[in-house]
Amino acid sequence: MPMDVMRTFEKLAARGARAAWPLVKLYNHTFERPSIKPDWAPAPLLKRRERTFPQLGWPRTTDSLCPRCVKETRNAILDGTRSFGELILGKPGEIKADILEEDGKIVMKKTCEKHGTFTDVMAIDPKWMERIERLYPGRDFLAPKTPLREHGTSSIQFGRGSVLTVDLTNRCNMMCDPCFMDANQVGYVHELVWDDIKKILDDAMSILPRRQMSVQFSGGEPTMSPFFLDAIRYARELGFFAVQAATNGLRFAEEPGFAKAAKEAGLRMAYLQFDGIGNEANSHRKIGNLFDVKLRAIEEMAAAGIDVILVVTVINGVNNDQIGKILNFAVQNPDKITVVSFQPVSFTGRDEDIDDETRMKQRYTLSHLAYDVKAQTGVTEPMRDWFPLSALGPFSDLVDQLMGERADWGAMKCGCHPNCGIGTVLMVNKKTSEMVPLTQFLDMEGLLEDIGTITDGAQPKPLTVAQLGLALAKNYRPEKAPKGYSFAELMKQLLSQAGARGKKVGEFEKDADEFEWRVLFVAGMWFQDLFNYDFRRTEMCIIPYGTQMGEISFCAYNTGIGWRNIVEKMLQNASVAEWYKEHGRHAVYAKNQDFPMPVFSNPITARVEGEPLKLRVIG
Repeated sequence: MPMDVMRTFEKLAARGARAAWPLVKLYNHTFERPSIKPDWAPAPLLKRRERTFPQLGWPRTTDSLCPRCVKETRNAILDGTRSFGELILGKPGEIKADILEEDGKIVMKKTCEKHGTFTDVMAIDPKWMERIERLYPGRDFLAPKTPLREHGTSSIQFGRGSVLTVDLTNRCNMMCDPCFMDANQVGYVHELVWDDIKKILDDAMSILPRRQMSVQFSGGEPTMSPFFLDAIRYARELGFFAVQAATNGLRFAEEPGFAKAAKEAGLRMAYLQFDGIGNEANSHRKIGNLFDVKLRAIEEMAAAGIDVILVVTVINGVNNDQIGKILNFAVQNPDKITVVSFQPVSFTGRDEDIDDETRMKQRYTLSHLAYDVKAQTGVTEPMRDWFPLSALGPFSDLVDQLMGERADWGAMKCGCHPNCGIGTVLMVNKKTSEMVPLTQFLDMEGLLEDIGTITDGAQPKPLTVAQLGLALAKNYRPEKAPKGYSFAELMKQLLSQAGARGKKVGEFEKDADEFEWRVLFVAGMWFQDLFNYDFRRTEMCIIPYGTQMGEISFCAYNTGIGWRNIVEKMLQNASVAEWYKEHGRHAVYAKNQDFPMPVFSNPITARVEGEPLKLRVIG
């Protein structure tokens, strides 16, 4: 069909869909069916009206922590002069904090009677933050009358993290900054033995709701664990759909065949530490040729069929100028990079003792990211293209409904606080490298609202699919779509990305080769630290499962009162000296020396600005 004829047809279809949609809403309201009760869930799925919302907006008051009191308490527990039980029964260091607008920014202010006032920036644009909070869709568990950390499990229905993270070891082969866990500095080794790993994975499989389709092995550097490949293999045997590793990539770049072995074991995704383009942009990581190392790691993983997700710790004044360059690198290498995840620095671990002046200079927020992407790429709009990660929840609800009652797993669903994570979708042409925001030609806000109408109606699958097609047509703007891109392709891609295509969740998720315009998801994940800690954010990630401590989120474990420091020291395998005596020293690459890489038989094929890259091999 000629393009002009197709566009005319699409415009007519969009107008017809907009005219018909009020009838869909009326039908779903009049003939609303009860929600399904899938096997993987403990109760029927919730309607939108049954969901709960945290306190948002400002000015608002929340519970926070004094950075100094918390550290004093933690040190006393680690020294043995105070009991760790105080962290469960008491509230050491807990103080009130105000979130308010001041000097055109959103800030958190809190005062400790002993240590004074702490101020930190939450967002540089109040209107931007207001929009992000407005788009939060609600959470899938009933609101308890008391905070979750003081509440039992009776009120919880569907709360569960999106990814199970298993820290295999606290050892690392780098000594860089920042480091949220202060690897190689704490004086002891905490490394899971096989029985520990197996029990964690077995326990995770036994808990409802079964939404945690993904497990991520982390550390330290997880590839240093002797059980890394075994853990991947066992996770896949249990049925985890996506097995991931958060890695610095060094082992993939120094050991030919390692990426292939990891893929054969079942590794699907690598969250690769990646802070900029060029060795100079990575110099704060203390390896002279680190960018060259990353290129080799990417080459090996992509060749093995492992999806590479670039994970960028963004520090204001250090590498925030790399945002556009990193996105361009992803665009230039669509066969290798599937997602870019920017993570504003969290001043924890090695950086917990940062002075106030440096902290204020280096503080970077999600709002910084939205504006830097626009400034450095020129293709996005901060007030149109960014959504809280949790706003994608309606797509998960839709998948759950389409998969039906007998599905083995629920769709992955991020219920995190709107200030924790944001995302946008860029459509990238694999031939021309043209980059277009999806929201340029799709009214995403309208679509999310309409999908909520569909899932609330809970109609039979054929009618649900028909309503989805109508909703997409209603919100599609064909006159703003890229040349050569069709509505039919959009619908197929969205179903694939949502996991609703095929007979099981995620069956067609790896189908980027099928489309000329690929999806590049750009995320921003902002983990808290003691200076901006908000218990309301953390409570949305901590869902107790009947145990005294419950499941602990990243923010609670790595920041907050400091469970990582305490738990790992309590359960340490040995002191570093004892470990070295028994196992020998592992290599730690630091002091700006080059990392030794062998000569691989396959060349580097990654490109920057359309030119093949040349790297220096040390070894």
